[in-house]
Amino acid sequence: MAASSFDTMDGKIWMDGEFVDWADAKVHVLTHALHYASSVFEGQRAYNGKIFKLKDHTERLFNSADILGMKIPFTQTQINDACNELLVINGFTDAYCRPVVWRGSEMMGVSAQSNTIHAAVAVWAWPSYFSPEARLKGLRLDISKWRRPAPDTIPTQAKAAGLYMICTLSKHAAEAKGYDDALMFDYRGLVAEATGANIFFVKNGELHTPTPDCFLNGITRRTVMDLATKRGIKVIERAIQPEEMADFEQAFLTGTAAEVTPLSEIGPYNFEVGEITQTLMQDYDADVRRQH
Repeated sequence: MAASSFDTMDGKIWMDGEFVDWADAKVHVLTHALHYASSVFEGQRAYNGKIFKLKDHTERLFNSADILGMKIPFTQTQINDACNELLVINGFTDAYCRPVVWRGSEMMGVSAQSNTIHAAVAVWAWPSYFSPEARLKGLRLDISKWRRPAPDTIPTQAKAAGLYMICTLSKHAAEAKGYDDALMFDYRGLVAEATGANIFFVKNGELHTPTPDCFLNGITRRTVMDLATKRGIKVIERAIQPEEMADFEQAFLTGTAAEVTPLSEIGPYNFEVGEITQTLMQDYDADVRRQH
């Protein structure tokens, strides 16, 4: 299903309870979400015809909507069914799935209590978020000038569209300098995450990962922590100072799109694609392809 633009692809999209042709899944230019970022979404992958941890993703979608004061006019079961049916309708076994919820166009202004809440789901073929070559040798990350905001300034536990503006700016700046992605610090100057993925470090056979108190505690993040524990690898969640990266031996990203992706460089710090990283890559790859 190759296409030059996402609005010219073929297939069906589930939109407000109906399966519509891809080209007909449209919103108005005065949709509130376009102007005021009143939108939440999910990203999930299907492997061998089954969406990995679909229920977990849908629960988070509803929680994100609740945080933004949006009541989704469908049940979680209806959203799950739409995701699964779209895979069949569009003929996919391995694919990316994107549910999204947003405020419509009844009111145009910051206040939008009367706006209709809409929901849609799209699926499409999407290979690895990063190139196979980059993943094999480890990604190179720049360090962003933008910081993840404090939880009392924006709803950081919602997977909300507005939270990704600085991620786009950070990734664009990194790519312009020849990097694959960017690492973001948080409002305190602590290591936080990449632009769309959580981060882990390896030192002396143990995993260290930032405490997710101002960014998402990713579903893939939690999955990898469980896989590491099953391997007898100690996982330590804590505040991580930037200068500590000089002493870490390995580093990798986790996320639905990124899966488990090793890092070779973050700014002035270098890492090896070591055994623990490779083992968790293999374990995650096997886990997502099991029937859960």
